[in-house]
Amino acid sequence: MEKSLVLIKPDAVQRGLAGEIISRLERKGLKIVAMRMLRMDEAMARRHYAIHEGKAFFDDLVRFIVSGPIIAIVFQGRHAVDAVRQMAGATDPARAQTGTIRGDLGMDIGHNLIHGSDSLENASDEIDLFFTAEDILSYDRETDRWIY
Repeated sequence: MEKSLVLIKPDAVQRGLAGEIISRLERKGLKIVAMRMLRMDEAMARRHYAIHEGKAFFDDLVRFIVSGPIIAIVFQGRHAVDAVRQMAGATDPARAQTGTIRGDLGMDIGHNLIHGSDSLENASDEIDLFFTAEDILSYDRETDRWIY
């Protein structure tokens, strides 16, 4: 089973959308195996967004993600990376399809509610930034046999 990192960004936390976002991903069939609420510092934010360093929007990304609390979650399931990305929708909420998290709830590309890993490799690196191996739980859900 794949794992993907999801960050519920400061705008979603401030707007009280964390529960709805988590619920949507769980209803899809993804399982939470780790979760924590934190406030990223600038060093951690720069490591997380390192792939975008040097781009015009990099400093804005860092400034935004450290502006308030976030919720970091590891979701597990078949094709978890793709499932999260599809459910999140296009990065720009104005272009995201109705039915996606950003399409239904987002208003601005700078405040787009959610981050989801874009590849298995990046998911592994991102998870390691937020969680230790001991933080990741392994457990069975009765519903898994009905989902998979």
